[in-house]
Amino acid sequence: MAVSEPSQQKIYLPAESVTDPEIPLANLVPAGLGVHLKRLVQWGRKSSVWYLSFGIACCAIEGLMAAGGPRFDLDRLGSFFRATPRQADLMIVAGNVNLKMAEVVKTLYEQMAEPRYVLAMGSCACSGGPFRGSYNMIDGVDQIIPVDVYVPGCPPRPEAVFQGILQIQAKIMAQAEKGARK
Repeated sequence: MAVSEPSQQKIYLPAESVTDPEIPLANLVPAGLGVHLKRLVQWGRKSSVWYLSFGIACCAIEGLMAAGGPRFDLDRLGSFFRATPRQADLMIVAGNVNLKMAEVVKTLYEQMAEPRYVLAMGSCACSGGPFRGSYNMIDGVDQIIPVDVYVPGCPPRPEAVFQGILQIQAKIMAQAEKGARK
């Protein structure tokens, strides 16, 4: 029995193809599948929004902790609290931000990986609340970092926080339709 010569044709695995500059990545994905892969990745992002809670005042206790409790349970949406910005997709700013804390908020936002989202929770985070115009308060966290969803109220109800996270999820899925985040 004669032993046949091994085939000279290279078989590329996906890991090799990414490192090999001669093979364009588009040739590895069948036509039409790229759109479905993008939607699948966005669905995965939408279903696992991990949030960095930056609870500065009463909104964090009365609104956010109640929303994460057993009655409303944010875990059902795939939203879990992360203590580090490097693992978080969403920053929830709950409460008033003073001038000293503004630099910390901006630093934490910059440490988050892309794509990153911000939810301003409560009247103080949205517009300054009763402290608006005060000498040491920021009139809304949107003066420091870009905000995607505002949840008004003093304090906001847990249902409103739940709805805000659902709006973030809808925004993530909408990005699958129009491409990258602008």
